[in-house]
Amino acid sequence: MSREGSLDAPTRHPLEWQSPEFYDLEAIEKEMERVFDICHGCRRCFNLCESFPKLFDMVDESPTMELDGVPKERFQEVVDACTLCDMCFMTKCPYVPPHEWNLDFPHLMLRHRAAKLKHGQHHLSFGEAQLTQMDRNGVLAKPIAPLANWASDRSNTLTRGIMASMLGVDEQAELPKFHSRTFVDRAKATPAPAAPEGKAKGRKAVLFATCFTNFNQPRTGEAARAVLAKLGVEVEVAYPGCCGMPQLEHGDIAAVAKSAEKVSAEFVKWIDKGYDVVALTASCGLMLKFEWPLILPQSNSVKALSQATFDIDEYVVDIAKKEGLPSGLAPVTGGVTVHLACHARAQNMGPKAAELLRYLPDTKIDVIERCSGHGGTFGIMKDTRAFAKKVAQPVVRAAEKADNGVVCSECPLACKHIAQELHDKGAKSPAQKHPIEIFAEAYGLM
Repeated sequence: MSREGSLDAPTRHPLEWQSPEFYDLEAIEKEMERVFDICHGCRRCFNLCESFPKLFDMVDESPTMELDGVPKERFQEVVDACTLCDMCFMTKCPYVPPHEWNLDFPHLMLRHRAAKLKHGQHHLSFGEAQLTQMDRNGVLAKPIAPLANWASDRSNTLTRGIMASMLGVDEQAELPKFHSRTFVDRAKATPAPAAPEGKAKGRKAVLFATCFTNFNQPRTGEAARAVLAKLGVEVEVAYPGCCGMPQLEHGDIAAVAKSAEKVSAEFVKWIDKGYDVVALTASCGLMLKFEWPLILPQSNSVKALSQATFDIDEYVVDIAKKEGLPSGLAPVTGGVTVHLACHARAQNMGPKAAELLRYLPDTKIDVIERCSGHGGTFGIMKDTRAFAKKVAQPVVRAAEKADNGVVCSECPLACKHIAQELHDKGAKSPAQKHPIEIFAEAYGLM
């Protein structure tokens, strides 16, 4: 019996990326026709992102007002507008497996990109290729962090103009900062012993530093480490390498598989010693939990890592529910706007950032459950930034209406994007923090 619209997590099929048929462009185009026609008849996803409005406008403006009136070469526009946020698959589409129509729109877009890349019909621009090298960029920027940050600041019209012409980075996009001391460096230099009175005594967790936390926002890692230690958790830090999300966005599945093999092999050593793995960025958690097992379904290390991985907010909420939290949390004056990141929602774990912050006493919490539009490099490249800004506007209006002193998200890029949009329209500029940073501050740990 087919089902649609249930509250169960949808079933997702492994990616057959090692099969030649996966890259058959004629078969992919036929599947896109099937899926796009179903989407045109449904239209529940009209307000999720830019892909669906583009598709529906193409249909409505065609001579037949049906999909058969849309030139096939225009399908590429729909693919290009997809950020792989996964929201259509996870929250909207009633036709995902186990429904007999078997729709997986994001993975179809991924398959199309992978096939175009395989056949040499899609080449990353020079700028995109450089920006996806997260570990290399972080290592190179580390010894010259002040200079790198000066050059990337959007007030520096000279260097940002050069970046725009050479890399295709929009001159007005706020870019992440680098640090001379990474999170891994700081963790090695400063011990964080588990509090003996902590109620979660006996738990052991290794923090997956993630490229962004390690190189760009070590404060998030420090906050997570401090909170878990206070709760009694024995905490370690590891960073074997990037999860490969930047490569996935461009269809380089083989590169993602390579990252998965390398990183999972290292974390299995921790899992075998009884450690839980805690991811500090939503996209990385999604990769470890869900995307990697679909790319390497036969890998025992990937499977073990998937089952042992938690998002940081998810992990602290789990402790709060099972062992309890120590007293001493202080309220946050001015209120908090919580943006639920798409890649956190796609983990099917519930609104853990909001749950976490509701443990704060006497604190106004406003939740925004909508895509910020950033989508990795999508929000900073000249060719796509306008779409990212458009998608962000409902979120920005909600944040402006909430008028809180802090905006936070499990996705640091989404948080930065929302804050910049508020600033640029002349609205109140809130502080930008990860939820775990707010929690650490409420405990007086930072």
